[in-house]
Amino acid sequence: MTLSYTRPMRLLGLFASLSFALLLLVAGLVATPAKAEITAFKQAVAEAASKDKAVAAFYRSRGFEPIWTGNSSEDAKRRKAFIAAAGNAAAHALPTERYTPEMIKSILGSAKTQRALGRAEVEMSRLFAQFAQDLSRGVVVPSSIDEGIVREVKRYSSTSILESFAKSSPAAFIKSLAPDTPEYVMLMKQKLVLEKKLASGGWGPTVPGKKLEPGQSNANVVALRNRLMTMGYLKRTSSKTFDANLQKAVQQFQIDHGLLPDGVAGAGTLKEINTPVEQRLKSVMVAMERERWLNGMERGKRHVWVNLTDFHARIIDDGKVTFKTRSVVGRNTHDRRTPEFSDIMEHMVINPTWNVPRSIATKEYLPMLQQNPNAVSHLRLIDSSGRIVSREGADFTQYNARNFPFDIKQPPSRGNALGLVKFMFPNRHNIYLHDTPEKHLFQREARSFSHGCIRLRDPFDFAYTLLAPQVSNPQAYFKERLDTGRETVVELDVHVPVHLVYRTAVAVPKGKMNYRRDVYGRDAKIFAAMSKAGVELRAVQS
Repeated sequence: MTLSYTRPMRLLGLFASLSFALLLLVAGLVATPAKAEITAFKQAVAEAASKDKAVAAFYRSRGFEPIWTGNSSEDAKRRKAFIAAAGNAAAHALPTERYTPEMIKSILGSAKTQRALGRAEVEMSRLFAQFAQDLSRGVVVPSSIDEGIVREVKRYSSTSILESFAKSSPAAFIKSLAPDTPEYVMLMKQKLVLEKKLASGGWGPTVPGKKLEPGQSNANVVALRNRLMTMGYLKRTSSKTFDANLQKAVQQFQIDHGLLPDGVAGAGTLKEINTPVEQRLKSVMVAMERERWLNGMERGKRHVWVNLTDFHARIIDDGKVTFKTRSVVGRNTHDRRTPEFSDIMEHMVINPTWNVPRSIATKEYLPMLQQNPNAVSHLRLIDSSGRIVSREGADFTQYNARNFPFDIKQPPSRGNALGLVKFMFPNRHNIYLHDTPEKHLFQREARSFSHGCIRLRDPFDFAYTLLAPQVSNPQAYFKERLDTGRETVVELDVHVPVHLVYRTAVAVPKGKMNYRRDVYGRDAKIFAAMSKAGVELRAVQS
């Protein structure tokens, strides 16, 4: 006798239903027929939540009791708080269509039976967990955007979000999700300013021409004057001449945009002046997303902050900049761009040896050695036993990037590629901060020339600032070790967090928003990903 296919499937379905009923019975959820309606609700919650392990774990831990759809005042407060927060999602540059107030009301309003109410309960929790994740940790995953964004974001689980929310004041919990940094607050304000400016037509006509200088008087100067007035860099004036006031306004604009403040509106300055409101708004929105990536991270009472687009390194103490110096970052090629991440600085090395990375050794120096064995004579070749290799009679043409058997090192010296000091925060990317003999590069406006590490213009002063908490005379302490000419490791008594960040929009407490160029094109990729997720540019009427 042949069994039909449908009968075993029915038996499996019955078995599954009985198993689930048994689960509820064991949990004490099917005690008496009088609880039939409650059981229908809880069974619907359990079924709907089973599609998401984290949400299911939350509801199991509370016996499938509701947090949204119940009749308690707390449930009502949660509904009200979520609807209000969803209505304000656009202010945070979030994908509003994921969780509109109308969507929330529809989910709740369409549930007419206990089973439908159970499904609505779970849908509300899923929706809220997504909202909380977006607001607290960002809309997109950094590592999915660009290989140079290697920052790790510690995301909450839906279980922990819902558990904390259920135990907290709803409005207060939602308020606590967004970054509470002054930077984020100022970015939000600037976002609204730009949205209003966008609604009113932007900053007006762009400025024609390639270069405008003090003393000139023509239509292009008038266009420059009008645009800077609209941007808030110049008080209202009817002057048609590039006078001292206009020059001062141009200089301040240049300072705010990381340009050489010479007061001349050259091609680079005019390009930034003519950048539309929409582009600046995108920069602000991406900066908000980047700030969310750091949310919850302990930045350190003292920390080093390197903004790659700004070409500066700063030491921050208790929220204030106590030291600032120019920096050089990685060249804009696929294998040299400086990555973004955070780590801990543990020590500095005075009179460092440069251990040439293998990629540089094989890509740059091996071809030179193949042409001339005595090339780059300031570098030493070291074999696997640690001995210096003689170049006399060597045939480097027999080697390639795979079988090159030597390490290349440059001993301590003033001409060392690392200069006279390097600052180490050991990481898998082999990135650190260091001195350089190529001081002329710090005079450039844009400074992306390195192999990826961060070069500092004032490394000695940087070292003195780091050493100040642990020695009475940092300069003398440093010089004593420098004068030996020997490689010396100096441990930091208190390790210092280092944050390599990338911000094209930077809030200034007492000044205008600062903007920088997207040197690696990363912000453009981030905004594209945010747009794909549903984040939109918007114009807001005043």
